[in-house]
Amino acid sequence: MSFSFANIIAGFQQIGTLNCILMIAFGTLLGIIIGALPGLTATTGVAIFLPLTFYMEPVPALGFLVGIYCGGMYGGSITAILINTPGTPAGAATVLDGHPMAQKGEAYRALQMALYASTIGGLISCVALMFFAPLLASAALKFSYAEYFALGVFGLSIVAGLSNGNIFKGLLACCIGLFIGCMGMDPISGYPRLTFGVTSFLGGFQLIPVLIGIFAFSELIKQCAEKVRRKDEKEEIFPVSGKSLTKADWKRSISPLIKGSLIGTFIGAVPATGGGTAAFLSYGEARRASKHPEEFGNGSIEGIAASESANNGATGGTFIPMLCLGIPGDSVTAVLMGALIIQGLTPGPTLFTDHADTVNGLYIALLIANIFMLIMGQVGLRWFYKVCLIPKEILQPIIFGLCLIGSYAANSNLFDVGTMLVFGLLGYLLIRAGVPMTPILLGLILGNITESNLRRGLIPTQGNFLKFINRPICLAILAITIFSLAFTIIRMLRDRKAGKEINEEE
Repeated sequence: MSFSFANIIAGFQQIGTLNCILMIAFGTLLGIIIGALPGLTATTGVAIFLPLTFYMEPVPALGFLVGIYCGGMYGGSITAILINTPGTPAGAATVLDGHPMAQKGEAYRALQMALYASTIGGLISCVALMFFAPLLASAALKFSYAEYFALGVFGLSIVAGLSNGNIFKGLLACCIGLFIGCMGMDPISGYPRLTFGVTSFLGGFQLIPVLIGIFAFSELIKQCAEKVRRKDEKEEIFPVSGKSLTKADWKRSISPLIKGSLIGTFIGAVPATGGGTAAFLSYGEARRASKHPEEFGNGSIEGIAASESANNGATGGTFIPMLCLGIPGDSVTAVLMGALIIQGLTPGPTLFTDHADTVNGLYIALLIANIFMLIMGQVGLRWFYKVCLIPKEILQPIIFGLCLIGSYAANSNLFDVGTMLVFGLLGYLLIRAGVPMTPILLGLILGNITESNLRRGLIPTQGNFLKFINRPICLAILAITIFSLAFTIIRMLRDRKAGKEINEEE
């Protein structure tokens, strides 16, 4: 199994319809707008519009969502530069140099570099996905129940990296997800469990209402609560003005662009990292290698090139573990895993053999989404900032309506609407308590995979766990899991100790 010119042709055949092209274009435009709205991330956008894909063919549906993902990652740079507020977490590093450039009257130049860097990073990561994903999937085809169980454990272990510095809150969130996933019918015996005598619980909680609730509706409640507390004061928005990029800008930025794209692709392929981590790592490397490090933080074009190429470079990288192993690379691909499952596609190595045309179409969709992002960004460079001016009094009711429609459309069931509302409220309370949301989704999706493979694998060994895991690949994955957990915990303790030392010095 490898990527070849024939795969490219097959991918274009899947995408080469007007319906597919329009859906990718529409998704990319929506993504840019959503990314440019402070508080709304690419994850939120994908969760809100996921129900629109229920009755689509797999390739147009995935192309639409991939467009939102790519556009959302770039769109965060618009507000980062113009109002000093990153539209997405991955755009936080862009604030450091983007906003100082806007204050100097160079907003147009900063936005141009953000657009071109995002496109270059996205295209390079797409090429890496095309060539490396099939190789990894080929190796994964040899997996049995034991290896899939080990992968599930490894996937759950990345909760430590998604815990925002507090592993205990991350574990709490993951346990909540596991508990939710256990409700309903037992996957092996079919016996009801944790239904508390409620008939509606027999089928368990559907994935889409839960996704919309914890990612979209909870964010809506949070924004409304913040508006009540601070009366929603408007930020200063700098006009999109100034000169275009020069040859000197390109000469200084070419190295950070290439390095950032490669760093983003690699970091994106490591589960539980994503664009935010990639952007700051790339930014630090660019500053270290620059001939003008003193400019970083004061309006350096190299800083924007490094951060934006890395956070968009992570988009293709995050698909590698998700498609090949069924482990999401970040929160967006965790939601996209739900989209694949809804389409009847199981993420993992068999996806490349059973649905090779869909995978090839996904590659080309990602490629085309980045091209559309470049075209739309160039045309709308002086206009997209007006998204920041949309009153939240208009925007929030629209988002609430989309949440209601999306949760009901899954099964035309009011119980799902109630599920969305309850999980939205739960999500808001957990956000207030500092509990991260992504581990809940991770526990919900990976818990069932881990449990079912464990129990199926123990049946032929008559419950002997040592015989079950006595396979080289399984042991290697479990060893990597232990090492990853130990490394993450040590890093957290070290960072906490360093933070205490800094506070004592102050």
